[in-house]
Amino acid sequence: MPDPLMTLLAGALKLWIRSRCDRLGSLELTLHGSAFTLMRGQLQGVTLMARDVGFKGLPLQHVQLRSGPITVDVNVLSPGQMLSLQHPFQVEGEVSISGSALNDALLAEPWRWLGDWLAEQLMGLTTLGGLSIQNDVMALQSSVVAHREPVSRCFRIDALGNTLRFRSQDSADDASILLPMDPGIKITDASLQGGQLHIQGCADVTP
Repeated sequence: MPDPLMTLLAGALKLWIRSRCDRLGSLELTLHGSAFTLMRGQLQGVTLMARDVGFKGLPLQHVQLRSGPITVDVNVLSPGQMLSLQHPFQVEGEVSISGSALNDALLAEPWRWLGDWLAEQLMGLTTLGGLSIQNDVMALQSSVVAHREPVSRCFRIDALGNTLRFRSQDSADDASILLPMDPGIKITDASLQGGQLHIQGCADVTP
């Protein structure tokens, strides 16, 4: 039989997670620990698997995360109440986003600035016109007044220096940039597969 306290905490954590998301489809949550350690205000960790997640304007297809120890105050828990986390904790895992979803995100607020930044840094143009992922290559498009057809260039993505690196697919072109990254986030691996961008890494979460 599930421990009532762990069940109560799982429900409160789910409410907290949903409050941080723009939208959230399926969510599976596994708590690591015991009622004994929880009574002492410590949870060993949480494993999360979610699909169809909207987080700060980014539409993520798949999210899988594992947290480090989390400090909780069980004295303020009650059924149907959202958990109040007061102390920072770490998470690691991976997220996936489709090319079409990434295209939509970079052509609209609040991420349009990033799409235009990529167009300027990688193509020398001011506005991103579109993005697609074809196998292991990301194609960027931008309109130019003097050209009837949009200018298109292809790039590969990997992880370097705790962030994403964009490299030109053209061997004669050494265009390469590192994406500015929040210092609390570290990207350890990145790849393009099956029309999706897959990212692995870790982050500090400050409630």
